[in-house]
Amino acid sequence: MSGLNATHDPARQSWVESANAKGTDFPIQNLPYGVFSQDDGPRRVGVAIGEMILDLTAAEAAGLLRPAPTPVFDGGTLNALMARPPDDWSRTRAAVAALLDAEAGPRDDLVLLRQDAVRMHMPVFVRGFTDFYASKEHATNVGAMFRDPKNALLPNWLHIPIGYNGRASTVVVSGTGIRRPLGQIKGPDDAAPRLGPTARLDIELELGALVGTPSSMGQPISVARAQEMIFGFVLLNDWSARDVQVWEYQPLGPFQAKAFGTTISPWIVTREALEPYRVPTPERGTPLLPYLREEGDYNYDIRLEIDIAPAGGTPRTVSRTNACHLYYAAAQQLAHHAISGCAMETGDLLGSGTISGPDRDSYGSLLEMTWNGSDPLDLGGVRRGFLENGDMVRLRGWCEGAVRIGFGVCEGTILPAPEQPA
Repeated sequence: MSGLNATHDPARQSWVESANAKGTDFPIQNLPYGVFSQDDGPRRVGVAIGEMILDLTAAEAAGLLRPAPTPVFDGGTLNALMARPPDDWSRTRAAVAALLDAEAGPRDDLVLLRQDAVRMHMPVFVRGFTDFYASKEHATNVGAMFRDPKNALLPNWLHIPIGYNGRASTVVVSGTGIRRPLGQIKGPDDAAPRLGPTARLDIELELGALVGTPSSMGQPISVARAQEMIFGFVLLNDWSARDVQVWEYQPLGPFQAKAFGTTISPWIVTREALEPYRVPTPERGTPLLPYLREEGDYNYDIRLEIDIAPAGGTPRTVSRTNACHLYYAAAQQLAHHAISGCAMETGDLLGSGTISGPDRDSYGSLLEMTWNGSDPLDLGGVRRGFLENGDMVRLRGWCEGAVRIGFGVCEGTILPAPEQPA
């Protein structure tokens, strides 16, 4: 499944009027999947269309959609659809677009709900979470900050997508509060570490890729196959406790500094919807090993922004960057993950790592924007080196072309730390 088709036609419109409004994230060319509920009702699968949600669980039950021989929208997650072959994903997307097409006209047998009248949930059961370190600008900044600025990148970075296994259990949907974590902290002049709440709570602006088609244990995959295995993408904020991280990360990498919370946006934008916005990875001076070389354009031109609002304050945009800066595309990250024979499963989530551009206004973490807190941000009279309790962080992302393909928002607010155990 690749290339452009009728679902990408920029002239196509929907009978749902808000889907045709200029600047909407969710035109008929997008059709991202999510999971929602009304009041205390069961979780249902839907697609965003303008300001509305089309209830796919109801459409499937009524026989208006048949993605597979057995139901796939009745389980409260997208996993059943994601586990189907990619051709089924494409056929389902085309069938949903046909139901919403302006030429078909409004239909009384479809259930449409306002997005602001429902509660969004995790769209997928996440089987495993792996976080990468795929932005050269970000890796260079961190290396310059904590090691030698003249040799900021470690020798392996230009050859291998660096990553670590995170915690799927604390991946949460946008709108979930994030409690300030406890951890071991040791200052440079401290004789011993202490247990306490992090004082350097940070954000990481990332793109998350969701695996649909699984792979078998013991079987490596090519970059081209990895691209076809990816069902779709979400915005991702991998919250980080920098003072905990600096004490624990040697020799095995991040652990508790990243395990306490990862937020994703509620809508999965399908890989097929992003097809018109594919771009090449950045130019390389160091050749990759053959198994990592791209056979096509696997990066995406996705504009990304970070807004921060102090408690009771107005959100301010503190960064504008683009996913095209990723040195290793999601398909390369996935191919490397499986090269040892690691089995990849439906619902696996791969975070890109912090996405940063070439200057302070395009950095994807406060660590970089404030240079480890030494040059705080001005949020309208309130200064921030790192996040304080009550601060709200919102990530936004979209592709801009003949139509806008948006991700919605990925948002979280910082809650006070829990009491320390006795």
